[in-house]
Amino acid sequence: MRQQPTAARPQDLPVKADLARLRVEYGKDSRLAYLGHLDLIATVERCVRRARLPFSIGNGFARRMRIQFSSALPVGASSSCEYFDLRLTEALDPEEALAALRAATPGALAPRRAAYVEGRMPALEAWLDRASWELCCLGAPFSAEELAEAVRGVRELGEITYLRGEREKRVDLSATLVGFSVREGDDGPVVELETRSSSAGALRPRVLLDAALGAAGLAEPSSVRVRRKGQWHEEDGCLVEPFGRLFQPGETPLS
Repeated sequence: MRQQPTAARPQDLPVKADLARLRVEYGKDSRLAYLGHLDLIATVERCVRRARLPFSIGNGFARRMRIQFSSALPVGASSSCEYFDLRLTEALDPEEALAALRAATPGALAPRRAAYVEGRMPALEAWLDRASWELCCLGAPFSAEELAEAVRGVRELGEITYLRGEREKRVDLSATLVGFSVREGDDGPVVELETRSSSAGALRPRVLLDAALGAAGLAEPSSVRVRRKGQWHEEDGCLVEPFGRLFQPGETPLS
């Protein structure tokens, strides 16, 4: 497997949209759930290099690997459905590429699927605009019914205002919260969320939970486990899976 030569002149490098675009699904579990997004990117890039895949590099001054990721997870959240798109200079068999990545990647970030997608699809982070989440409230001093009532109360307000660092942020729940349910789990109430993201913003599950508990005067649980369970693209009222139908080349922004 040959990598793109880093000494090549920019004018001699291939156009990005014409390169093979390999989409990889992977999980994020165990201690690596606490890996920040920038550290995650660096880790995956090292795994790609160890796997000796023929990755492409960009034409810019920094000459970085052409790789894109789905939206960043909150630190501490686990997932069974993370994705990255890797541009290759040579279209390998996807199963061969997947095997090489598995051998080079820690188990807590293990790749699960790989397939080629249309090169001119929109950027992965913007295209995957729907997600499902699970929040387990461990050792909670409240019931599932009480928590459901608290979330309903916040949803009726239509907006959440919170501080992120020193900046005040607002989230429009009518646009970002698609639906929710609450049930009793073995270790406490479990919240299932369906969310939508756009250029206008996204809803962080823990922000919604904290707002609901605060508005209802409910005490904090001992701990909260957050997990992303699914990601999709929403189009014409339907959800398209990440490995679903391909977009046709056209007037779409290059990723």
